[in-house]
Amino acid sequence: MLRWTAMALTLSFSAAGAAAQGPCRPGIYGTADEAFVVLGAAGTAGSGQRYLFRDGRRGSTDGPGAAVTCEGDIATVAGPDGAPQSWPRRETRETDTTFDSAATRLAGQLVEPAGPPDPARPLVVMVHGSERTAAIGSVYAYMLAAQGVSVFVYDKRGTGASDGTYTQNFELLAADAAAALEKARSAAAGRFGRTGFFGGSQGGWVAPLAATRTPADFVAIGFGLVVSPIEEDRAQLLEEARRMGLAADEMAQVERLSDATAELVRTHFARGFEALEAVRREIGDAPWAATIAGEYSGDMLRMSDADLRRIGRARFDNLELIWDYDAKAALAKLDVPLLWVLAEDDREAPIERTRAVLAELAGAGQSIDVYLFPDTDHGMMEYRENADGSRTGTRITDGYLRLLADWIKRDVQGPYGRGEKL
Repeated sequence: MLRWTAMALTLSFSAAGAAAQGPCRPGIYGTADEAFVVLGAAGTAGSGQRYLFRDGRRGSTDGPGAAVTCEGDIATVAGPDGAPQSWPRRETRETDTTFDSAATRLAGQLVEPAGPPDPARPLVVMVHGSERTAAIGSVYAYMLAAQGVSVFVYDKRGTGASDGTYTQNFELLAADAAAALEKARSAAAGRFGRTGFFGGSQGGWVAPLAATRTPADFVAIGFGLVVSPIEEDRAQLLEEARRMGLAADEMAQVERLSDATAELVRTHFARGFEALEAVRREIGDAPWAATIAGEYSGDMLRMSDADLRRIGRARFDNLELIWDYDAKAALAKLDVPLLWVLAEDDREAPIERTRAVLAELAGAGQSIDVYLFPDTDHGMMEYRENADGSRTGTRITDGYLRLLADWIKRDVQGPYGRGEKL
């Protein structure tokens, strides 16, 4: 990984004119408020740049038949009639900075829309998911900026230009996110109004907790969960079992598998080996045992008892994950507006329990807006079903990206694609 050494505070205004030939700078490319595409940072040598339209179309500039290519900070985009259009890079204000959290130096960037300072513009800190890639240069940061939101994005500890060791400890990550918001307020002094967090996937655990650590005016979540990691694994197992059409006695075996692996991770592999070995013997060579997955239970099932005792903790419990994390308790502490967007067919983060908890909290008087997008999987991805039952993501569902920006700006006007407010 690229270790952080030093970075001076810099302030740059990204001109729309051409730059040196080669990969284009991350940013917003377009000719009008409605006609734009955002490009992310270039990947590894020889790979293209991710692009994203507001309606959710996405891809890479080096992909086959790419709808967007870019050179010299001029994006070439296929128009409605197929004719190529040249879209220059729009002016944005970008401030590179660093900040400290838990004795660790983290790298961040403030991305602001062009124009005169606006003391009413919302400012949001992006809280990333479980990915290990750098967040600075994200297409999502520029997508929000293109819609009038100032965005502070930072590389998670142990990734990109940030120091530290990668972790999935929600308490530590929430401390980092809270420190990021404090830094964002300082970097954007005099140029923002409301401040808050947006978190996707694992960020759905971290962002609400961060909002209990520092004052925030709102929290927005996309395709996150209000259950523990143990409950997430169990929900995935049961959803897979239903798709396989398992009988009632086999479903009971799946539940006992979940109970055994939960005891292992909950106790950091101090207890649970005997219970899991008993489940292995009971399941035997059932065909479904070769493919059932969950987050971790399927892999544990297919390991021998000896191997699991020897390397189980090193393999499955090496990221300081809080397995029994009480996500509902963190949400119950919030007294700010909350947006939660659900993907109806989410296999990675099944929504049944999360939807019920959100309804319970809303019924108790919390300010929660919940939206559901049909025919979408994790990441708000529309998909095609493959012959083997797997899915291939095709695009982010239309309306999701507009909803995020409008809700943060308190300008919800809808409709948002096929999204439904629950």
